[in-house]
Amino acid sequence: MSRKRIVIDLDAPVSTGSPAPGRLGNAPAGRAKKSRRWPKVLGVLFVLALVAVGVAAIVGFFVWRHYQSTPTYALSLMIDAAQRGDAAEFQKRLDDDEIAKNMVGRASEKAAARYGLALSTTVKQQIDSSMPTVLQEIKPAIHEEVTKEIQAFASKSKPQPFIFLVIAVPSLMTITTEGDTARATGLINDRRFEIAMKRGDEGWRVIDFKDDVVVQRVVDRAMAQLPAIGQLEKQLPLVKPGKRSKRR
Repeated sequence: MSRKRIVIDLDAPVSTGSPAPGRLGNAPAGRAKKSRRWPKVLGVLFVLALVAVGVAAIVGFFVWRHYQSTPTYALSLMIDAAQRGDAAEFQKRLDDDEIAKNMVGRASEKAAARYGLALSTTVKQQIDSSMPTVLQEIKPAIHEEVTKEIQAFASKSKPQPFIFLVIAVPSLMTITTEGDTARATGLINDRRFEIAMKRGDEGWRVIDFKDDVVVQRVVDRAMAQLPAIGQLEKQLPLVKPGKRSKRR
């Protein structure tokens, strides 16, 4: 039998059409596809980040706009104006007419208590009927007393940027809202005071300030326009000048 021989020409060029044994023929192409895929992924992530930032900005805008319509924001503006000494901005937040009107009952009670035995039904009625007019006449004094107390409360914290004040006010005061009315309570020199607010066309404004010290000071100024206690004592049936002279 004749044997067939296989002759290999070593000088012939090696064909590059087929991959070399032990190597993947599509490796360079796979790496190229991956390299082209990363810019697309990064682009998608960038677009998603922009969308998230835009949504957060829109939500934040509406949250801030809502916060500006709350009594807490109005109180923050008032305290900020008090710290900066901005009398015009501070005055915007006070309704002097309503404050004087709502203080009538408490002022009448404290004024009547000062008469002691000289207080009669007639005198009490005279005080109650006169107090609304008296308080309206001394509104500048009431405004001064309320302003003084709010400034004292504002001085408890050092002046700071408004955004920090907005965050701090809810921790300094307890604020409750019910419809178009709100109440805020706080402490001045370890005594509690209460502010009543009402929402109107000009935003939230203070319509009442409950503090015994303020009412006492207001009554001090109002007493000059009320019946004199000394004259009433002479009219009392229990007081007899003759007995007084004998005792002397």
